[in-house]
Amino acid sequence: MALDDILLEAEEKMMKTEEVLQREFAGLRTGKASPALVENITAEVYGGSQMRIRELAGITSPEPRMLVIQPWDASTTSAIEKAIQKANIGLNPVVQGKVIRLVFPELSEERRKELVKVAHKMAEDSRIAIRHIRRDALEHIKKESKQGGVSEEDVEHAEKDLQKLHDTYIQKIDQHLVHKEKEIMTV
Repeated sequence: MALDDILLEAEEKMMKTEEVLQREFAGLRTGKASPALVENITAEVYGGSQMRIRELAGITSPEPRMLVIQPWDASTTSAIEKAIQKANIGLNPVVQGKVIRLVFPELSEERRKELVKVAHKMAEDSRIAIRHIRRDALEHIKKESKQGGVSEEDVEHAEKDLQKLHDTYIQKIDQHLVHKEKEIMTV
């Protein structure tokens, strides 16, 4: 494998790590209603199959602190309600006919601080994943240099480029964390 391929693969993995963090942050509750909070919760419907809520219903946010879930099949309403309760996101679904409403209460200062800690943990897990990707790529680069056919200068350049990639993605994660922290703490 060429050094460029190793760097490309490492960058791809780092990008995916960043995307995962963004999805996790989207599911982290703030004071505002966000469909991302419930869309990936799975409900057991149609005799035991697991489906995401976004596959079973339309999710809208008519007000800043309310989500409305409209199942496409009325028979899935109670399964969706149970799944939301089981997900333990701190919201009680209210069923009104064929519609499920989720009202977001104001977050207490204590709960906001807990959510910030959760966000910090998610970000740290992502940083660790990026460090592992860098370590694996460095091992690949060293293997390539031992097998020959690659100059030491090329190896040095590849290592520097890998470090730049690492620093860039760590910085992006930190930026996402700062943004999410600000969003959580805004009343």
